[in-house]
Amino acid sequence: MPRSAVVEEPPATPVVAPSTPRIVLGARRPRLYALDGLRLVAALMVVVFHYAGYDHAGSNGAWGQDVASVFPTLHPIASYGWLGVEFFFLLSGFVICMSCWGRSVRDFAVSRVVRLYPAFWCCVLLTAAVLWATGDRTMTGDRILTNLTMLHEPLGVPHVDPVYWSLWAEARFYLLFSVVVLMGLTYQRVLAFCAIWLLASVLAPASGVPLLVTLCQPDYAPYFVGGIVVFLMYRFRPSPLLWLMLAMSWLLAQHQLVGLLREEGSWSAHMTLTWPVGVTVMTACYGVLLAVALGRLGFLNRRWLVTAGALTYPLYLLHEEIGWTVIERLHGRVPAAVLLPALVAVMLVAAWLVHRLVERPLSRRLRLWLAPSRPPAPAR
Repeated sequence: MPRSAVVEEPPATPVVAPSTPRIVLGARRPRLYALDGLRLVAALMVVVFHYAGYDHAGSNGAWGQDVASVFPTLHPIASYGWLGVEFFFLLSGFVICMSCWGRSVRDFAVSRVVRLYPAFWCCVLLTAAVLWATGDRTMTGDRILTNLTMLHEPLGVPHVDPVYWSLWAEARFYLLFSVVVLMGLTYQRVLAFCAIWLLASVLAPASGVPLLVTLCQPDYAPYFVGGIVVFLMYRFRPSPLLWLMLAMSWLLAQHQLVGLLREEGSWSAHMTLTWPVGVTVMTACYGVLLAVALGRLGFLNRRWLVTAGALTYPLYLLHEEIGWTVIERLHGRVPAAVLLPALVAVMLVAAWLVHRLVERPLSRRLRLWLAPSRPPAPAR
């Protein structure tokens, strides 16, 4: 989850030329603050899924009984909250394309390092400390340190927190998209990238080449591509070709959803996930992003939503293992109807503290450290 990038302003206001895509020449366009709010919505979907829609460690997990019995009304809804991660990927496609336009590949790499690592380092260490203090002796030094690289999954090292899996999916998206950034982003190149990636994601499983499947990630490519296409609609204008590409993204996403529903449904013996509900939630994610991009939800564009966006990443990183640890220790003493909202509120406060005390100052220093410096003067 998450996992998503900082929402940055697109560089300019388009000027429309007859029968051609809009070319960016003028002043900067307003920031889409609503995207910050959508990112927090996606994170909260995942949080509620983990706390009320998923039986952690079996049917008698963190709550001491199956979660469907604890939250009989909320559970059927929360069971689909894992689609918040797919919503993250959709938003990430939009935001990354937006924030990279007109930038060099070095700027792109620095922005990703500065945006992702400071909060991640802090949350890895906090989560490991809490788990170690509560008796989890699998938190070895090698596991923790390797997790700090954010490359532990391909190395076969277990996550400190299971939510980190989505960061590897994001990293592969960045790797692929950096090729286009290196060439220079244009309408034609980005559209070609979307078409090639979608096609490759379809062909990769039949290739028998694991590396190709890893890079193309068929399960999630349609979401990243969908977000990119919606950004092209926002920056230029909706066109028949873009609508066709968006429809292809949606069609492939709903197909991949069948397998994902089967996998996610196996986690909860008390809730049978269904394709109609899953595809409705997925379609709503596509629809709300499209509505924001095309100016149909202008009333949501409020500056205070920047704070919501700032909380999203640390909330996503912190909530799962620490939250389950708290639930395991308090569920017998605090009513579930009180414990659940209180825990979400505490996690939001913790996310704000990580952002304010760690992420902001460390990101600023890291950006300055990575800023290009003058080459040393030649020796005389």
